[in-house]
Amino acid sequence: MNCSTLLCLMLTVVQLWLCSPTTQNHSAQNTDQFFTTVRRVKRAWIWEPLFVTEEQTSRMPVYVGQLKSDLDKQDGNLQYILTGEGAGSIFIIDEYNGKIYAIQKVDREEKPFYILRAQALNRNTRLPVEPESEFIIKVRDINDHEPQFLDGPYVATVPEMSPEGTSVAQVTATDGDDPSYGNSARLIYSLIQGQPYFSVEPKTGVIRMASQMDRETKDQYLVIIQAKDMVGQAGAFSATATVTINLSDMNDNPPKFEERLYYLNVSEDAPVGTTVGKIMAEDSDTGENAAMNYFIEGDSSDVFDIITDNETQEGIILLKKRVDYESKRRHSVSVKVVNRYIDDRFLKEGPFEDTTTVKISVQDADEPPVFNLENYVMEIAEGVANGSLVGVVSARDPDNDDSPVRYSIVQGMHLKRLFSINEHNGTIITTEPLDREIASWHNITVTATETRNPEKISEANVYIQVLDVNDHAPEFAKFYETFVCENAVSNQLIQSISAVDKDDSQESHHFYFSLAQEGTNNSRFTIKDNQDNTAGIFTAKSGFSRQEQFYFYLPILILDNGSPPLTSTNTLTVTVCDCDTEVNTFYCRYGAFMYSMGLSTEALVAVLACILILLVFLLAIVAIRQQRKKSLFSEKVEEFRENIVRYDDEGGGEEDTEAFDISALRTRTVMRTCKPRKNITTEIHSLYRQSLQVGPDSAIFRQFISEKLEEANTDPSAPPYDSLQRYAFEGTGSLAGSLSSLGSDMSDVDQNYDYLSDWGPHFKQLAGMYASHRSARD
Repeated sequence: MNCSTLLCLMLTVVQLWLCSPTTQNHSAQNTDQFFTTVRRVKRAWIWEPLFVTEEQTSRMPVYVGQLKSDLDKQDGNLQYILTGEGAGSIFIIDEYNGKIYAIQKVDREEKPFYILRAQALNRNTRLPVEPESEFIIKVRDINDHEPQFLDGPYVATVPEMSPEGTSVAQVTATDGDDPSYGNSARLIYSLIQGQPYFSVEPKTGVIRMASQMDRETKDQYLVIIQAKDMVGQAGAFSATATVTINLSDMNDNPPKFEERLYYLNVSEDAPVGTTVGKIMAEDSDTGENAAMNYFIEGDSSDVFDIITDNETQEGIILLKKRVDYESKRRHSVSVKVVNRYIDDRFLKEGPFEDTTTVKISVQDADEPPVFNLENYVMEIAEGVANGSLVGVVSARDPDNDDSPVRYSIVQGMHLKRLFSINEHNGTIITTEPLDREIASWHNITVTATETRNPEKISEANVYIQVLDVNDHAPEFAKFYETFVCENAVSNQLIQSISAVDKDDSQESHHFYFSLAQEGTNNSRFTIKDNQDNTAGIFTAKSGFSRQEQFYFYLPILILDNGSPPLTSTNTLTVTVCDCDTEVNTFYCRYGAFMYSMGLSTEALVAVLACILILLVFLLAIVAIRQQRKKSLFSEKVEEFRENIVRYDDEGGGEEDTEAFDISALRTRTVMRTCKPRKNITTEIHSLYRQSLQVGPDSAIFRQFISEKLEEANTDPSAPPYDSLQRYAFEGTGSLAGSLSSLGSDMSDVDQNYDYLSDWGPHFKQLAGMYASHRSARD
């Protein structure tokens, strides 16, 4: 093993020793006296643990420690060199003896240690006698930082009346000193302000209740906590923090009325629901702990009611029933108030409720008349004579002056026509006969008005029932269609009948059926009463003939059980049918219809055949007309494709394209005297159809063209049914000469323009021009 290896091993051992807690716990004052020497038999470094105390204020360099090689003979032949963190700026070394000094202050909180390297050189050869070695200088802490409450000021809340020892809050202070060295960072807590209500644990800073406190007495406390380092020893630093402790409310106080007796007033004409007044109980608690409910006790709860205003916690007394000054002028109301939410922990303190008395005086007011009944029910028989008594209503003025009352009916004009009332005594009579079958009940409203104060009006409902009188005879329940076959046998049921009665019988209706006297003689039918308000019609003989008699009319007598009993005669029509045993209703109805028309079957078939032929003929006519309309439309389409273009400017010929504005030929507005259009549509259609059957050389075709031209000339506002287009230009290189008059005076050939006079009035000016030109040449 060489020397370098041994030296590295020694440095490792020294560094481990320097980092041990035993070495770190030595005080700064014993630094100079504490040395540990590591030696080798041969060459090796010799040094002691190196420490420097932070914030030392000496002006002279502070001795830190010494590095020494065992080869140093102290003859000045070796030179010590220091490199690394802070070398030369913070730390220096005596190059002759290896002593290290600190020349600047250091702060452990900024940097707790420095890593440096040492080297020993031979001054003569400048060669190292020891390999470069790394070592550490530790900064030793001093108490140079005060404790700090980083989270202050503190706010805490605790319920009132909490028991002793209840935890309120915890405060924590921090210290920037080294907690692993000495007592510089060891804190202790104490209470400066807040006794005797609170206490604090010295080591943890937990604040606890020292006694029970009532929020209603004081709801907030300011507590000051102090934290000291150095475990509170002399020279320690300290800091304080404020803790605001609020007491939250608990429901530990019952509600109390401010007064034991309250006085209120209410008018006797106040409607139900009127607010009579407000009372309020005080509760020292807050929030929902002060919420309360009010109740009315005793018989007064029938007349008055009380509710709680959740915003103000007031008790609002309401009128539950109308009061009357004349009957009772004062009311004594017992009101109880109870906390809405009760904490069972405080029930031992007493009941959380209170009671008081409210005296309510009724004030007199001018009241409207009062009917002795709110609703009247009266009866009267139907059909009684006009002026019959129905009943009497009565109202009085409840006030002391007892004003007279006037009555009237206000419910509908039709009821006024049926009933009237005596305005002085309230007697109701009929003015028209009543019919129960039309209306069995009549509802009227009667008013009572004070004569001295017409504004005071009251109303009462009168219900009049019209009693039934047996004034309607029974009748068939419905219309019966009765048929009988020609070969019907005797005693055969052909119809069942029943009856109805519009009257309202006090007992159940019962009807009796029989044939009227005039129907019993020589009758072909009999009737059997079933004693259940129905009866059966039976044949009395066998065989019927339609040729002899088609209809039979049976007078049936129906008797009711009213008082007095009424009867009615109802006629049942029996139709004879051509059938065997089962009646074909449709065939019988058809036969009855034919019989009533006086037609036979053959005649009816003939009539139906005529009707069918007539329908076929009408359908054929409609089809032909539709076909004609389609053809006419196609002709009109052809006509609409044509235009009549009329040229009013004769121009200068085919080569002259600048002599006139061609847009004038395209306008539909022609400045002519508007002439009434002739109604020649029919003629044009006729000529047009004829022209389709002949060629263009036909006289009919030429006549058609002439007619169309005449129509266009005489009626410029007419729509263009046809178009006549004439082209005078034959194209370049045509063998035919130009028709233009330009250059015609240079021609040697004489031309005769007399034919222009035959072209009509539109070419009159042109014919005149050529005629004058010819005369000049001649």
